[in-house]
Amino acid sequence: MKDLQPTPNTLPDLGARAIPYIPLALFAGLGAVLAYLWKWPCRFGGAWNSGTLQFTNFCYTDIYPLWWGEKLSDGKVPYLDHPVEYPVGIGGIMEFFRRVVAPTQEPATAFYDLTVILMAVCLIVGVLLMAALAGPARRWDALWYALAPALILTAYINWDLAANALALGALLAWSRQRQWLAGILLGLAIATKFYPLMFLGPLFLLTLRTGRWVPFLRTVGGAAGSWLLVNAPVMVFAFDGWKRFYVFSQERRADWGSIWYFFGQKQWPFLGDADRLDLLGVLSLGALCLAIAVLTLTARTRPRLMQLCFLALAAFMLTNKVWSPQYVLWLVPFAVLARPNWRAIALWQVAECWYFFAIWLYLVGLQPGNEALGITGDTYFTAVWGRAITIMIMMGLVVRDILRPDRDVIRRDGSDDQAGGVFDGAPDRFLLTPSWIRPRLRRLRSGVLTGAGQDHGHAEAVVYR
Repeated sequence: MKDLQPTPNTLPDLGARAIPYIPLALFAGLGAVLAYLWKWPCRFGGAWNSGTLQFTNFCYTDIYPLWWGEKLSDGKVPYLDHPVEYPVGIGGIMEFFRRVVAPTQEPATAFYDLTVILMAVCLIVGVLLMAALAGPARRWDALWYALAPALILTAYINWDLAANALALGALLAWSRQRQWLAGILLGLAIATKFYPLMFLGPLFLLTLRTGRWVPFLRTVGGAAGSWLLVNAPVMVFAFDGWKRFYVFSQERRADWGSIWYFFGQKQWPFLGDADRLDLLGVLSLGALCLAIAVLTLTARTRPRLMQLCFLALAAFMLTNKVWSPQYVLWLVPFAVLARPNWRAIALWQVAECWYFFAIWLYLVGLQPGNEALGITGDTYFTAVWGRAITIMIMMGLVVRDILRPDRDVIRRDGSDDQAGGVFDGAPDRFLLTPSWIRPRLRRLRSGVLTGAGQDHGHAEAVVYR
């Protein structure tokens, strides 16, 4: 029985580890409150009920009108009684709060408030998870996620913060080498928002380079299992309602925020052709993913997982036919984890904030009789391209850090990939090398040359293709 007694120092140790995270949780709570107060003209001033005021007061949200739009006000069960244009994770949140607020006098407002409370919790959890991913030396980088200006403006437009918390939890579990848990959380994240699917690409590429297949397959298995667990019942009992999200995503035209929307509105030849939109989107995303794959498999020093997650997610956003204002929430944690440089991030935040104000003013200007209150399409498109260009600049800087790891802030202390899990310090097993650098790499392997990659075994096993 003596072996079963708790170690006396266990609780103090846990408390000591938790103390550094308490200020971050408080700052995240502050960000959540500020985001709620930003919606004051709508939540307390009645602007939600005006097609103009909710835009001119910059307090629009999807959550409040979808109480009626998704027939929750009529007691309809998502998918079963009414097709919903969201994955089942969000549909489950809708149904849970529909049941909770049904007896209240103002159910739509209560639905919004309870959803906001959940999203605020997800923000706090997400900030703490990001801090843990960043590591003790850089945990304060998570303040960008807690208090970023664009986050405060967009936090409660939709349910994105829930998917963020699940995705960050999955990657933290991966970094702690708990692959089954990582897969389960990643599957739940994909079942809530589709974008976390992009993180399987970086995991696959780094697995290909290191040969660590068993952890990767465990994660994929866990993701597939948890995704099926929450989707299968809805698929079986309400298939038509379940498939609405996927059909809607396929049939949707270029929407506000997307660069394809710019090409379409300007009637550019070929790029503005609505009939080619899906093909152009797939091909452009495929080209960027191929470039990321080539970079991953040819870089002398293996890229960090967070660098590749950022590049993959940014590529998805740039080529998507929809780019809503709140999508900035997806990218903030990974932009900071990939390259915590305040200048580039601040420039991007300025662009995102300008887009936030521009989209609502543009929508007001589209309303007959309100043209004087809004902005023209040309002014709006400066915001569309502003955030696209600043993201491309950040992508370029991350690529430079990959090719020149001495410029990578995260690696300046001699570490390899502290968030990489089994990839951290792993030797390379597969590496694509152009013929003109093969002799140099052979000399590197023989010890004639030294490099940053050799410190972590990056040139121990090279496959020439």
